[in-house]
Amino acid sequence: MQMDENTSRIVESLRQNPAAVQALFQSRDGQALLRMLTEGDRGASLQKAAQSASRGDAADMVRMMKQVMQSKEGAALVDRINKTVRK
Repeated sequence: MQMDENTSRIVESLRQNPAAVQALFQSRDGQALLRMLTEGDRGASLQKAAQSASRGDAADMVRMMKQVMQSKEGAALVDRINKTVRK
């Protein structure tokens, strides 16, 4: 349950701060996250999730982040991003 709360917090924090989103996705960890989120469907799911999040519905984005965190590499990546976002 804590991962869900952390993921929601990250998504909400980024949604409220577009400059943080840009900085995140220019970072090495951000690029790695983008690769993980766009695997398989060339980013179609990520685009849909981002559109929903921009309207205040972060459920798809949270689901995608939970999927990323199922792998050891993904969980470590999200942990590093979470620490960066909190700064």
